[in-house]
Amino acid sequence: MIEQVESKIHVLIVDDIPETRENVRKLLYFEKDIDVVGAAASGYEGIEMAKDLRPDIVLMDINMPDIDGISATESISQSVPDVQIIMMSVQGETDYLRRSMLAGAREFLVKPFSADDLIASIRRVYQLKPKTAPVQPETLRPQPAVSARGQQAEIRVREGEIVAVYSPKGGSGCSTIATNLALALKEKDETVVLVDGDLQFGDVAVLLNLQANRTISDLVHHTDTLDADFLSDVLLAHPSGMKTLLAPPRPDVAEMVTADDMRAILRNLMLLYDYAIVDTASYLDDVVLTILEISDWILLVMTPDIPTIKNVRLFLEALDALDYIGKTKLVVNKIGRKDGITEKDIAAHIKHPVWATVPRDNGTVSAAANQGIPVVISSHKSAVAKSITRVADLLRAETAKEAERPRDKAAKLAAKTTTGKLLGSIFG
Repeated sequence: MIEQVESKIHVLIVDDIPETRENVRKLLYFEKDIDVVGAAASGYEGIEMAKDLRPDIVLMDINMPDIDGISATESISQSVPDVQIIMMSVQGETDYLRRSMLAGAREFLVKPFSADDLIASIRRVYQLKPKTAPVQPETLRPQPAVSARGQQAEIRVREGEIVAVYSPKGGSGCSTIATNLALALKEKDETVVLVDGDLQFGDVAVLLNLQANRTISDLVHHTDTLDADFLSDVLLAHPSGMKTLLAPPRPDVAEMVTADDMRAILRNLMLLYDYAIVDTASYLDDVVLTILEISDWILLVMTPDIPTIKNVRLFLEALDALDYIGKTKLVVNKIGRKDGITEKDIAAHIKHPVWATVPRDNGTVSAAANQGIPVVISSHKSAVAKSITRVADLLRAETAKEAERPRDKAAKLAAKTTTGKLLGSIFG
C-alpha cells in the first residue's frame, strides 16, 4: 500500500540574529507539516532567497541593519506575490502593525512568542494562500449583460466602471450615497451591482432591507474559478432589479476576505456590469487600499466640518502622491446654510474642486434608513434624491468622456497594490 504524502508548508526565516534563526528553526523542527527550507541573515538576502526558493511563508524580522523588514516585505510582495509574510518584532506598537500590514504582511508576531503561537500563525496564514494562480483578466470571457428591462443584451465589448465611495471620516454618509447612487444609475438603464466593501460593519443590507443569507465571504475560497453563474448564485437582487454583494454577517468573518479576493471579485463584476459601486470602510487596510487602487473613480465623500476637512486634505495629499487625483471626485454631503462652511471655503482650503453637493435633510435620510427604502425611491422628489440623481448623471458623463481615452485596465487589475508604502509614509 502506497502511503499518501501530504504537502508541507515551506518556510523561510529572515532575521539578522543567528540565535533567533536557530531558535525559530528548533520551534518548528518537530512539526511534520512544516519544513524550513532556508534562513537568511539580512533583508536583501531574504528577498533573493524568496525569489529562488518560492516558500509558502516568510518569517520576517522587522529590524535589520541593511534593509528593514517592512521594505523587504514590500519587495517580496511585489516580486513574488504568492508568498505570504509573517512579521516578527520586539516592538508591538500599533504603528508597526499598521505599516507591516500595508506593506503586505499577513500577520504580526511580537517577540518572544511561543511555539504554539508561531505554529498556529503559520498554519492560519497558509490557509489564506491562493492555491492556484489567479486567472488573468484577458483570459476571462465576457458574459452577456442583462438590461434593466430583463432582456439579454449583446455580449459586452467594453469593461464596466468600478466606483469606490470613500471617506476618511466615519459618519460622512458614504453608505447612503453609494446605495442611492447605485439605484439612480439603475434607473438610467445601466446594469449595476452594489458591493458592500465595509467588510466589518457594512450597512448596505440594512439600508436596502435585505436578508444577508449570501455574502461576499461565500466567494473567498472560489475566487480563482469565478464565473457568471457562480456570482449570480451569491449576488442578491433588490426589488428594483439591482444586484448586491453584501458584507459578511459578522466582523470576525470579514478577516477571511483578502485584498486578492476583492481584486478578483471586482475584476469579474467589471466584465458583467456597467457599474460596480463599492461602499468602503473609513479606515485604510489592505482591502480598502486595493479597492481605491483598481477603481476607475473615487467619490471622496465629506461633510462641511473642520475635522473632516482636515482628514480629506491629508488624504488628497496621499492621492496626489499616488497619481489618483485625476480619478477623484469630491462630493460634499450634508451641506446647508447653517453650517457656516460653504463649498467655496472647502475648495479653497483643500485646493481641490467640489464636484457635487448633497444637501442636509436628516429627517428624510433617517426615515429612509429606518424603513430600508432609499431616498431615490421613497422620496424621489426630495432635494437629496435629486442631488444624488445629479451625481449619477455627472458620473455617466465622466465615464463617456473617459471611454474615448484608451486605458490598459487589465494590467491595472492584475497588478499588486503599491499604495501601502506611500499612504503609510504620509499618514505614519
